[in-house]
Amino acid sequence: MMVRTFKTTTAPHVRHPDDTSKIMRDVLIALIPVTIFSGFIFGWYAWVLAIVGVFGGELTEYIIMRFFRKDKNFIPDGSASVTGLLLALNVSVKLPLWAFLVGLIFALVVGKHIYGGLGANPFNPALVGRVFLLISFPVQMTTWVKPYWTKFWMSPWDMVTTATPLAMLKEGGSSAINSLKISDFFIGNIGGSIGEVSALLLIIGFVYLMAKKRVTWHIPVSYVGTVLIISTIFWLINPEKFGTPIFHILSGGLMLGALFMATDMVTSPVTPKGMLLFGAGCGAITMIIRYFGGYPEGVSFSILIMNAFVPLIDSFTKPRKFGEVKQNG
Repeated sequence: MMVRTFKTTTAPHVRHPDDTSKIMRDVLIALIPVTIFSGFIFGWYAWVLAIVGVFGGELTEYIIMRFFRKDKNFIPDGSASVTGLLLALNVSVKLPLWAFLVGLIFALVVGKHIYGGLGANPFNPALVGRVFLLISFPVQMTTWVKPYWTKFWMSPWDMVTTATPLAMLKEGGSSAINSLKISDFFIGNIGGSIGEVSALLLIIGFVYLMAKKRVTWHIPVSYVGTVLIISTIFWLINPEKFGTPIFHILSGGLMLGALFMATDMVTSPVTPKGMLLFGAGCGAITMIIRYFGGYPEGVSFSILIMNAFVPLIDSFTKPRKFGEVKQNG
Protein backbone atom coordinates (compact mmCIF):
# COMPACT_ATOMS: atom_id res chain seq x y z
CA MET A 1 0.00 0.00 0.00
CA MET A 2 1.39 3.35 -1.07
CA VAL A 3 1.60 6.02 1.61
CA ARG A 4 1.56 9.62 0.40
CA THR A 5 3.22 12.32 2.41
CA PHE A 6 2.31 15.98 2.25
CA LYS A 7 4.70 18.79 2.95
CA THR A 8 3.39 21.97 4.53
CA THR A 9 5.01 25.36 4.22
CA THR A 10 4.24 28.83 5.45
CA ALA A 11 2.22 31.28 3.38
CA PRO A 12 2.07 32.51 0.70
CA HIS A 13 1.04 29.33 -1.11
CA VAL A 14 0.04 31.08 -4.35
CA ARG A 15 2.85 32.99 -5.99
CA HIS A 16 2.94 35.46 -8.86
CA PRO A 17 5.84 36.42 -11.14
CA ASP A 18 5.29 40.12 -10.42
CA ASP A 19 7.04 41.71 -7.48
CA THR A 20 7.05 45.10 -5.79
CA SER A 21 9.78 46.45 -8.07
CA LYS A 22 7.78 45.70 -11.22
CA ILE A 23 4.64 47.26 -9.79
CA MET A 24 6.45 50.42 -8.72
CA ARG A 25 8.15 50.65 -12.10
CA ASP A 26 4.75 50.65 -13.81
CA VAL A 27 3.51 53.41 -11.49
CA LEU A 28 6.54 55.52 -12.36
CA ILE A 29 5.94 54.90 -16.07
CA ALA A 30 2.30 55.94 -15.68
CA LEU A 31 3.38 59.23 -14.10
CA ILE A 32 5.97 60.10 -16.77
CA PRO A 33 3.57 61.94 -19.14
CA VAL A 34 2.22 64.33 -16.51
CA THR A 35 5.71 64.84 -15.06
CA ILE A 36 7.20 65.81 -18.41
CA PHE A 37 4.26 68.07 -19.23
CA SER A 38 4.50 69.83 -15.87
CA GLY A 39 7.94 71.18 -16.76
CA PHE A 40 6.61 72.80 -19.91
CA ILE A 41 3.80 74.38 -17.88
CA PHE A 42 5.61 75.50 -14.74
CA GLY A 43 9.25 75.58 -15.83
CA TRP A 44 12.39 73.49 -15.39
CA TYR A 45 12.22 73.60 -11.60
CA ALA A 46 9.25 71.23 -11.70
CA TRP A 47 11.56 68.62 -13.27
CA VAL A 48 14.18 69.29 -10.59
CA LEU A 49 11.66 68.54 -7.84
CA ALA A 50 10.55 65.37 -9.63
CA ILE A 51 14.12 64.10 -10.13
CA VAL A 52 15.09 64.92 -6.56
CA GLY A 53 11.94 63.17 -5.37
CA VAL A 54 12.76 59.97 -7.26
CA PHE A 55 16.45 59.69 -6.45
CA GLY A 56 16.28 61.46 -3.09
CA GLY A 57 13.56 59.08 -1.99
CA GLU A 58 15.66 56.03 -2.81
CA LEU A 59 18.74 57.50 -1.11
CA THR A 60 16.76 58.39 2.01
CA GLU A 61 15.25 54.92 2.23
CA TYR A 62 18.67 53.30 1.67
CA ILE A 63 20.11 55.27 4.58
CA ILE A 64 17.14 54.38 6.80
CA MET A 65 17.34 50.68 6.00
CA ARG A 66 21.12 50.28 6.16
CA PHE A 67 22.02 52.48 9.11
CA PHE A 68 18.90 52.74 11.26
CA ARG A 69 17.11 49.45 10.66
CA LYS A 70 20.41 47.57 10.22
CA ASP A 71 19.24 45.68 7.13
CA LYS A 72 22.52 44.90 5.35
CA ASN A 73 20.72 42.94 2.62
CA PHE A 74 18.36 45.76 1.68
CA ILE A 75 17.64 46.08 -2.05
CA PRO A 76 15.60 49.12 -3.23
CA ASP A 77 12.17 48.15 -4.55
CA GLY A 78 11.18 51.48 -6.11
CA SER A 79 8.48 52.34 -3.58
CA ALA A 80 10.50 55.28 -2.24
CA SER A 81 10.82 56.64 -5.78
CA VAL A 82 7.05 56.53 -6.19
CA THR A 83 6.59 58.32 -2.86
CA GLY A 84 9.11 60.98 -3.86
CA LEU A 85 7.59 61.57 -7.30
CA LEU A 86 4.04 61.71 -5.96
CA LEU A 87 5.13 64.19 -3.30
CA ALA A 88 6.76 66.36 -5.97
CA LEU A 89 3.54 66.30 -7.99
CA ASN A 90 1.60 67.41 -4.93
CA VAL A 91 3.52 70.59 -4.12
CA SER A 92 3.74 74.08 -5.56
CA VAL A 93 6.57 74.83 -7.94
CA LYS A 94 7.37 77.74 -5.60
CA LEU A 95 8.43 75.37 -2.81
CA PRO A 96 12.17 75.68 -2.05
CA LEU A 97 14.24 72.56 -2.61
CA TRP A 98 15.38 72.34 1.01
CA ALA A 99 11.76 72.42 2.22
CA PHE A 100 10.84 69.70 -0.25
CA LEU A 101 13.66 67.51 1.07
CA VAL A 102 12.43 68.01 4.62
CA GLY A 103 8.96 66.93 3.52
CA LEU A 104 10.36 63.92 1.66
CA ILE A 105 12.31 62.72 4.71
CA PHE A 106 9.23 63.23 6.89
CA ALA A 107 7.10 61.25 4.43
CA LEU A 108 9.43 58.25 4.45
CA VAL A 109 10.30 58.27 8.14
CA VAL A 110 6.99 59.22 9.77
CA GLY A 111 4.67 58.12 7.00
CA LYS A 112 6.28 54.77 6.28
CA HIS A 113 9.20 53.40 8.29
CA ILE A 114 7.98 54.36 11.73
CA TYR A 115 5.28 51.71 11.22
CA GLY A 116 7.68 49.06 9.95
CA GLY A 117 8.10 49.91 6.27
CA LEU A 118 6.22 49.08 3.08
CA GLY A 119 3.11 47.04 3.73
CA ALA A 120 2.76 48.12 7.36
CA ASN A 121 2.08 51.83 6.90
CA PRO A 122 -1.59 52.75 7.41
CA PHE A 123 -1.36 56.15 5.71
CA ASN A 124 -0.20 57.14 2.24
CA PRO A 125 3.40 58.38 2.81
CA ALA A 126 3.33 60.99 0.04
CA LEU A 127 0.17 62.56 1.47
CA VAL A 128 1.65 62.48 4.97
CA GLY A 129 4.57 64.48 3.57
CA ARG A 130 2.28 66.87 1.71
CA VAL A 131 0.12 67.65 4.74
CA PHE A 132 3.27 68.15 6.83
CA LEU A 133 4.56 70.65 4.27
CA LEU A 134 1.18 72.37 4.07
CA ILE A 135 1.13 72.88 7.83
CA SER A 136 4.82 73.77 8.17
CA PHE A 137 5.23 75.97 5.08
CA PRO A 138 1.73 77.24 4.25
CA VAL A 139 2.85 80.28 2.27
CA GLN A 140 5.27 78.40 -0.01
CA MET A 141 2.82 75.53 -0.44
CA THR A 142 -0.11 77.76 -1.41
CA THR A 143 1.68 80.23 -3.69
CA TRP A 144 0.79 79.21 -7.22
CA VAL A 145 2.19 80.40 -10.53
CA LYS A 146 0.44 81.16 -13.78
CA PRO A 147 1.06 78.54 -16.50
CA TYR A 148 3.61 79.75 -19.03
CA TRP A 149 3.36 77.09 -21.75
CA THR A 150 6.65 75.90 -23.27
CA LYS A 151 8.75 78.56 -21.50
CA PHE A 152 10.38 75.86 -19.44
CA TRP A 153 13.64 77.79 -19.12
CA MET A 154 11.98 80.32 -16.81
CA SER A 155 12.54 80.19 -13.06
CA PRO A 156 9.36 79.89 -10.97
CA TRP A 157 10.48 82.91 -8.96
CA ASP A 158 10.23 84.99 -12.14
CA MET A 159 6.70 83.83 -12.92
CA VAL A 160 3.48 85.65 -12.10
CA THR A 161 1.51 84.20 -9.20
CA THR A 162 -2.17 83.37 -9.49
CA ALA A 163 -5.03 81.90 -7.49
CA THR A 164 -6.26 78.37 -8.09
CA PRO A 165 -9.76 77.92 -9.54
CA LEU A 166 -10.97 76.37 -6.28
CA ALA A 167 -9.72 79.36 -4.28
CA MET A 168 -11.40 81.71 -6.75
CA LEU A 169 -14.67 79.83 -6.39
CA LYS A 170 -14.50 79.84 -2.59
CA GLU A 171 -13.83 83.57 -2.44
CA GLY A 172 -16.02 84.91 -5.23
CA GLY A 173 -18.57 82.27 -6.14
CA SER A 174 -19.34 81.02 -9.64
CA SER A 175 -18.94 84.48 -11.18
CA ALA A 176 -15.24 84.41 -10.33
CA ILE A 177 -14.61 81.38 -12.54
CA ASN A 178 -16.89 82.20 -15.48
CA SER A 179 -13.91 83.16 -17.64
CA LEU A 180 -12.26 79.76 -17.17
CA LYS A 181 -12.71 77.11 -19.84
CA ILE A 182 -13.25 73.44 -19.14
CA SER A 183 -10.65 72.66 -21.80
CA ASP A 184 -8.08 74.50 -19.68
CA PHE A 185 -8.70 72.04 -16.84
CA PHE A 186 -8.64 69.03 -19.10
CA ILE A 187 -5.43 69.97 -20.89
CA GLY A 188 -3.62 71.76 -18.10
CA ASN A 189 -3.78 75.53 -18.53
CA ILE A 190 -4.44 76.28 -14.84
CA GLY A 191 -2.49 77.09 -11.72
CA GLY A 192 -2.07 74.57 -8.93
CA SER A 193 0.23 71.80 -7.76
CA ILE A 194 2.75 70.41 -10.22
CA GLY A 195 0.75 67.23 -10.83
CA GLU A 196 -2.58 68.99 -11.35
CA VAL A 197 -1.63 70.20 -14.79
CA SER A 198 -3.58 67.81 -17.00
CA ALA A 199 -6.53 65.54 -16.28
CA LEU A 200 -6.01 64.02 -19.73
CA LEU A 201 -2.46 62.83 -19.01
CA LEU A 202 -3.45 61.54 -15.58
CA ILE A 203 -6.22 59.47 -17.17
CA ILE A 204 -3.80 58.12 -19.77
CA GLY A 205 -1.42 57.05 -17.01
CA PHE A 206 -4.24 55.41 -15.09
CA VAL A 207 -5.39 53.52 -18.18
CA TYR A 208 -1.86 52.15 -18.49
CA LEU A 209 -2.02 50.87 -14.91
CA MET A 210 -5.42 49.35 -15.62
CA ALA A 211 -4.03 47.58 -18.68
CA LYS A 212 -1.16 46.22 -16.58
CA LYS A 213 -3.70 45.12 -13.94
CA ARG A 214 -2.02 47.13 -11.22
CA VAL A 215 -5.23 48.87 -10.15
CA THR A 216 -8.98 48.42 -10.53
CA TRP A 217 -11.75 50.86 -11.39
CA HIS A 218 -13.58 50.64 -8.06
CA ILE A 219 -11.98 53.45 -6.04
CA PRO A 220 -11.67 56.08 -8.82
CA VAL A 221 -15.21 55.50 -10.10
CA SER A 222 -16.66 55.57 -6.58
CA TYR A 223 -14.59 58.64 -5.66
CA VAL A 224 -15.40 60.67 -8.77
CA GLY A 225 -19.01 59.42 -8.81
CA THR A 226 -19.60 60.61 -5.26
CA VAL A 227 -18.12 64.02 -6.11
CA LEU A 228 -20.37 64.14 -9.17
CA ILE A 229 -23.53 63.39 -7.16
CA ILE A 230 -22.80 65.79 -4.29
CA SER A 231 -21.63 68.65 -6.53
CA THR A 232 -24.68 68.23 -8.77
CA ILE A 233 -27.04 68.53 -5.79
CA PHE A 234 -25.36 71.66 -4.44
CA TRP A 235 -25.07 73.22 -7.89
CA LEU A 236 -28.79 72.72 -8.54
CA ILE A 237 -29.59 74.30 -5.17
CA ASN A 238 -27.42 77.38 -5.69
CA PRO A 239 -25.58 77.66 -9.05
CA GLU A 240 -24.37 81.17 -8.16
CA LYS A 241 -22.35 79.93 -5.18
CA PHE A 242 -21.31 76.39 -6.06
CA GLY A 243 -19.33 75.30 -9.10
CA THR A 244 -20.58 72.89 -11.72
CA PRO A 245 -20.02 69.14 -11.29
CA ILE A 246 -17.49 69.00 -14.13
CA PHE A 247 -15.60 71.91 -12.51
CA HIS A 248 -15.23 70.03 -9.24
CA ILE A 249 -14.16 66.84 -10.97
CA LEU A 250 -11.44 68.44 -13.08
CA SER A 251 -10.19 71.11 -10.67
CA GLY A 252 -7.66 70.81 -7.88
CA GLY A 253 -5.99 67.53 -7.06
CA LEU A 254 -9.07 65.33 -7.41
CA MET A 255 -7.95 63.45 -10.52
CA LEU A 256 -4.42 62.95 -9.17
CA GLY A 257 -5.79 61.86 -5.82
CA ALA A 258 -8.51 59.56 -7.14
CA LEU A 259 -6.34 57.87 -9.76
CA PHE A 260 -2.93 57.61 -8.08
CA MET A 261 -3.19 58.36 -4.35
CA ALA A 262 -6.40 56.74 -3.16
CA THR A 263 -5.60 53.59 -5.15
CA ASP A 264 -2.41 52.89 -3.19
CA MET A 265 -2.41 49.13 -2.62
CA VAL A 266 -1.11 49.27 0.94
CA THR A 267 -3.43 51.95 2.31
CA SER A 268 -6.70 51.06 0.54
CA PRO A 269 -9.21 48.22 1.12
CA VAL A 270 -8.65 44.80 -0.44
CA THR A 271 -12.23 43.88 -1.37
CA PRO A 272 -14.28 45.41 -4.21
CA LYS A 273 -17.07 46.42 -1.83
CA GLY A 274 -14.53 47.95 0.52
CA MET A 275 -12.95 49.89 -2.34
CA LEU A 276 -16.34 51.32 -3.37
CA LEU A 277 -17.03 52.38 0.21
CA PHE A 278 -13.54 53.83 0.57
CA GLY A 279 -13.88 55.88 -2.63
CA ALA A 280 -17.31 57.14 -1.63
CA GLY A 281 -15.94 58.26 1.73
CA CYS A 282 -13.06 60.10 0.06
CA GLY A 283 -15.45 61.86 -2.30
CA ALA A 284 -17.85 62.89 0.45
CA ILE A 285 -15.11 64.26 2.74
CA THR A 286 -13.49 66.09 -0.18
CA MET A 287 -16.71 67.95 -0.93
CA ILE A 288 -17.43 68.68 2.74
CA ILE A 289 -14.03 70.36 3.06
CA ARG A 290 -14.41 72.21 -0.23
CA TYR A 291 -17.83 73.56 0.71
CA PHE A 292 -17.55 74.12 4.45
CA GLY A 293 -13.87 73.82 5.42
CA GLY A 294 -11.18 76.46 5.76
CA TYR A 295 -9.19 75.04 2.84
CA PRO A 296 -10.46 75.33 -0.73
CA GLU A 297 -9.22 71.78 -1.39
CA GLY A 298 -9.79 68.59 0.58
CA VAL A 299 -8.37 65.69 -1.43
CA SER A 300 -5.28 65.03 0.70
CA PHE A 301 -7.16 65.22 4.00
CA SER A 302 -10.01 63.04 2.75
CA ILE A 303 -7.71 60.21 1.63
CA LEU A 304 -5.71 60.27 4.88
CA ILE A 305 -8.90 60.24 6.95
CA MET A 306 -10.25 57.28 4.99
CA ASN A 307 -6.87 55.50 5.30
CA ALA A 308 -7.56 55.32 9.02
CA PHE A 309 -10.83 53.49 8.36
CA VAL A 310 -9.36 50.86 6.03
CA PRO A 311 -8.96 48.12 8.71
CA LEU A 312 -12.57 48.65 9.77
CA ILE A 313 -13.79 48.60 6.16
CA ASP A 314 -11.86 45.39 5.46
CA SER A 315 -13.32 43.71 8.55
CA PHE A 316 -16.88 44.49 7.43
CA THR A 317 -16.45 43.62 3.76
CA LYS A 318 -14.18 40.59 3.83
CA PRO A 319 -15.80 37.48 2.28
CA ARG A 320 -17.02 34.69 4.54
CA LYS A 321 -14.63 31.78 4.94
CA PHE A 322 -15.46 28.65 2.98
CA GLY A 323 -17.69 26.40 5.06
CA GLU A 324 -18.32 29.05 7.70
CA VAL A 325 -21.80 29.02 9.22
CA LYS A 326 -23.42 32.38 9.87
CA GLN A 327 -24.23 32.83 13.55
CA ASN A 328 -27.71 34.02 14.48
CA GLY A 329 -28.29 36.41 17.29
